[in-house]
Amino acid sequence: MIKRYVVGPRMSQAVAAGGMVHIAGQVADDRKAGIVSQTQQVLAKIDALLKEAGSDRSKLVAVNVFLPHITDFDTMNSVYDAWIDPANPPARACVEARLADPDLRVEMTAVALL
Repeated sequence: MIKRYVVGPRMSQAVAAGGMVHIAGQVADDRKAGIVSQTQQVLAKIDALLKEAGSDRSKLVAVNVFLPHITDFDTMNSVYDAWIDPANPPARACVEARLADPDLRVEMTAVALL
C-alpha cells in the first residue's frame, strides 16, 4: 500500500510505502531568514511529516542536506546536531548545490521507518 501526504499537483511532501516514509525536499517558509532559522524550519517540517506518517526522528534511516553555501556547514550542523536523536543517527550526506530560490539556505530530504 502507498500513502501520500500533503499532495500537490507536482509532488507529495511525503510518501509511505514498504514500511518506509520518504520525505521530499523541505525548505524554509521564511526565505529571508538566516541559516539557523531556515534549518530549524526545515527540521520542524520533517518532524511534522514524520509524525503525520506515524514515525519520528528516532526512526530516520537517511537524511540528505543541500547547502548553496558550504560555508554554512558548521552552523547548519549546530542546529541539526541538537535536533537529531544521538542514540539513532541516520546515514547522511551533505552537498553544496544551487537551490531553486537564491534566498534558500538549506534543503533536506529524509527517509524513515514507519
